[in-house]
This record gives sequence, C-alpha cells and structure tokens, in this order.
Amino acid sequence: MNYEVDKNGFYGKYGGAFVPELLYSNIHELEQNYINIIDSDDFQKEYKSLLKDYVGRPSPLYFAKRLSEKYNTNIFLKREDLNHTGAHKINNTIGQILLAKRMNKTRVIAETGAGQHGVATATVCALMNIHCVVYMGEKDVERQAPNVARMKMLGAEVVPVSSGSKTLKDATNEAIRDWINNPEDTFYIIGSVVGPHPYPDMVARFQSVISEEMRFQLKEHTGKDYPDKIIACVGGGSNAAGAYYYYIDDERVELISVEAGGKGIDTGMSAATSVLGTDGIIHGSMTKLMQTEDGQIVEPYSISAGLDYPGIGPLHAHLIKTGRTKVLTATDKEAVNAGFLLTRMEGIIPALESAHALAALEMIKFNPKEIVVVNLSGRGDKDMETYLKI
Repeated sequence: MNYEVDKNGFYGKYGGAFVPELLYSNIHELEQNYINIIDSDDFQKEYKSLLKDYVGRPSPLYFAKRLSEKYNTNIFLKREDLNHTGAHKINNTIGQILLAKRMNKTRVIAETGAGQHGVATATVCALMNIHCVVYMGEKDVERQAPNVARMKMLGAEVVPVSSGSKTLKDATNEAIRDWINNPEDTFYIIGSVVGPHPYPDMVARFQSVISEEMRFQLKEHTGKDYPDKIIACVGGGSNAAGAYYYYIDDERVELISVEAGGKGIDTGMSAATSVLGTDGIIHGSMTKLMQTEDGQIVEPYSISAGLDYPGIGPLHAHLIKTGRTKVLTATDKEAVNAGFLLTRMEGIIPALESAHALAALEMIKFNPKEIVVVNLSGRGDKDMETYLKI
C-alpha cells in the first residue's frame, strides 16, 4: 500500500488543490518551489539550527513510570509540550517562515483554534521581523485568552471571526479570503495537514522531526527503534502526521488516532469526523468532513479548541480508509479525566487536545511487553480555566 502523496497532491483519492482562480498562481508557485527550497543545504542548516537552539529540540521521550504501572505496559510520552511556545506547532511555523523569506513574502497570515499555531506563527514572525495577522474564531478568542494575549504581546494583529460557529473552520475561511485579496506579498502559514496541496505534505515534512527523533530515542531507551503503538489526537492532524511519518510504512507499528467525541457521537455535539464524515471538499482539498446531504458543513463541537474542526487532513482520511490507522473517539469528559490523571500521576498538565490521546489508554488492552508512545502535543497552561470549570 502506498501512503505517500502523488505528483498531483493526492493520498489515494484524498487531497489535491481545489482553489479559487485568484490563488492558483500562489499555489502553483509554492508547489513548484517548496521541495527544492526545503531540501537545500542552506535551508536545512538554518532550520535545524533554529530547531536546536531556539525551539529546544530534541524534545524528550519520557518514560511515564506510574502511568505504565497503571495500564500494565510501557508508556512513553513524546514531550512536544516542552518546545518553545508549548506545542508541536513551532516545528512547522519555523519551517514555513524560512520558506516565506526565501519566496520574498513580506506579510504572513494564519488561522488558529486553540491558539498554539497562532502563538507559534506570531513568535516566528517576531523573530524574522515580518508583519503577522492571525484569524481566530470569537468563541476561541474567549476560551483561549492566554494565547490571545501572547499573540498580541508578540506583535501580531489578532482578528476575531464572528461568522458561523466562531471557531477554527470560520477562522480558516477568513484567512483564505485574506489571501485571495492579498496574493502578491502574503504567505499563508497553515497550521495543520489540511488545505490545498502542497500544504498537507509540506506540514507533514516539517512535523516529521517528531518521529525522526523517536527512532533514536526509543533505541536508547529500549534497544529497538520502533514502538508497538503510537497514539495521537487528530483534528486536522499535524501532530499525528509528525508522530507517524517515519513509521507509516512499518506494519509492525500500530497507529492509533483519537478524535474529539464531544458530548457523544450521537448527540449532535461532536467532532468525530471519521465516524460522522463523508467525502467532500473543504478548504481546498478532498477529504472526510462533516456535512449535510446537500454539502453544507455541519458545525463541529469539542471542549478542545484545537480539535473543533469539521474535517481531517487528506493523509489521515487515506490512512483511515486503507485501514492503516485505527480510530478511537474520546468525549469531553473522558479527555478531562485523562488530563487530570496525567497531572496527578506524572506532574504533567497536558493540553486538552493531548488529553484526548491520553484518554485512549482506558480503551485499549495492552500487552505488558508492549512499547507505547503517546504524542503529548502541547501543554495545558492555555486550558487551565476550562479544566477548573469542570
């Protein structure tokens, strides 16, 4: 089975670039140049230097002793929460800002849900002295106030979006409108493995550092360079794509994606796209998305702003369709409980997004000899108010 993107930007039947004519030249320019640029020696030298000295990589692979004892297996946490800005998002924004500079763009826009991508984008724009505009749903502005404050302090213009559900989908819509109106000088830094080709492939490449590090870290810890299971939360799916990247073709490794079940799959308040979604086009790519019979987007719901999205990246849609990925869903309550459990047992407060991945530990029967990696995609500082309300 082939899990790689093809020359037209498709993973099997999913992907592609379905964009307005006004954006075609931008997408074509990016598609023609991104691989040559990011594979060049000078790009890789600067990128790796910033990952090491600015971001703080490699992020630790931590053996969670008490959690392992509870679930009678060997659980490691990939500590993306310890990166500068507190999540995996910085891996991608560092890469894309270096690409934007090499393409002579002078203005950057981004969308954000949980705010971590917005913070990571504002951070690298401050670093590189590039004007930054971040679109964020009004609902997310309210529930992710600490990240909004960080973006503003970093010099970004944060634009609240009041249309639709006032969440990530609507922020993405507004960012795309901005790009259509400012095609010449603006670079759109997409935060996940979504959107038109080449974004899903490009973001996965930048996030692949997660599984690249896992290989040598597991070797140091266990004597073998692969785990038996990798568990990651999936909204758009960039942290999962990065955690899976170097193991996608390794059938010894079970890949487990955890979606946001919200109040429950059958309640009408969920973001479990793999269960509730059908094939369609959203934000420039063919994928699985939640929609009505006539193609209108069904508003998603999750306690987690970063998973509150009606679709998934085309790579994940392909992995699910081919059976390469096993999908589980965690409700709000299950995720919150998992977040508190990790906090009390290991002294680590996870982001609500990561807490969904941790919730899967209650749903799986493990072999005591198995090696399990949970990708801890972000820290929970931004979610304290939500945690304490429960």
